[in-house]
Amino acid sequence: MLIAIPSERKLRENRVALTPEVVKELVSKGFQVAIQSGAGQNSYLADILYTTAGANIFPDAASLYQQADVILKVNAPEPSEIALMKRGAVLISYLFAATSADVVKACADAGVSAFSVDAIPRISRAQKMDALSSQSNLAGYKTVLLAANALGKIFPLLMTAAGTVKPARVVIMGAGVAGLQAIATAKRLGAIVEVSDIRPETKEQVESLGGKFIEVKGDDSIKTEGGYVKEVSAEFLKKQQELIAKHVSEADIVITTALIPGKKAPMLISAEMVRAMRAGSVIVDMAVEQGGNCELSELNATVVKEGVIIIGESNLPSLLPLNASQLYARNISTFLLHLADQDAFRWELDEEITRGSLITHGGKIVHPSLA
Repeated sequence: MLIAIPSERKLRENRVALTPEVVKELVSKGFQVAIQSGAGQNSYLADILYTTAGANIFPDAASLYQQADVILKVNAPEPSEIALMKRGAVLISYLFAATSADVVKACADAGVSAFSVDAIPRISRAQKMDALSSQSNLAGYKTVLLAANALGKIFPLLMTAAGTVKPARVVIMGAGVAGLQAIATAKRLGAIVEVSDIRPETKEQVESLGGKFIEVKGDDSIKTEGGYVKEVSAEFLKKQQELIAKHVSEADIVITTALIPGKKAPMLISAEMVRAMRAGSVIVDMAVEQGGNCELSELNATVVKEGVIIIGESNLPSLLPLNASQLYARNISTFLLHLADQDAFRWELDEEITRGSLITHGGKIVHPSLA
């Protein structure tokens, strides 16, 4: 079975789907691996490292796709890439199928069996395959560093002969994987950290990391699935905004992490709330690619509005490409070995992980949420 690793085409993407270390392990298990020349370059992984690990180097993507039995990618391929894949090939990558109808249709039409790593069920035996968590963990860390770099003051309390410098105050909205790592990082740097999350079960986790929990009483409109908030009413979001407005106005840094799978990100920071913040404060909108949690954030731009620095970086893991690629490679290779051996895929269509992540198969869209 030939596994192919093409270069990523998405703008601002520096990651690669497999690292030489993981290639070596797959080759030892009987797989053949081929990689497009330069695919690992932006992750500081030269072609020679891949050839040493046992991979073959292909000069271009077209020849790679035409021969590959399995294509491993970070981002969803473009329809033009899918057209190059041979019928019966297997694709494993992020797909975000609910909002990528053109990619899903192209896979079905081309007879490509597509697995989406973002759809892998978040169950205990799939933890090593959970790319969403591994990448969000890195994003949460990097977010705090970006905010600290943009802020015109230090994080920790500093007592000097010239006077005392108060610690920075950080408000984090959302205590998922990214939010929890952001809490831990901001606390290590010496900040006072306050956290808002509409899931009351996160309070204990927040406090265990040294954060102060801003509690918003939930209601029946909140629906969660796989650790994510799936649905929430406009009335509840309004109540949440009213409660946290005071905390935001007093913050030096606000980090927003709220996402609803398959939907536009909820609006948490209004223009009015930005106007109430002190000049020189910083907002990092981690949900900017899905519409943003801040009304004034801009995709892939750092802007100053109402005197507030607003950072809208869409691909935070890509800013840590070596570590991000290492973790993603481990996630995706574990997933592949769950699905197949060196000879063939098992196609256990009723098995929970397979059923939850398989989007197209046999020329049809098969995922229950899309069928």
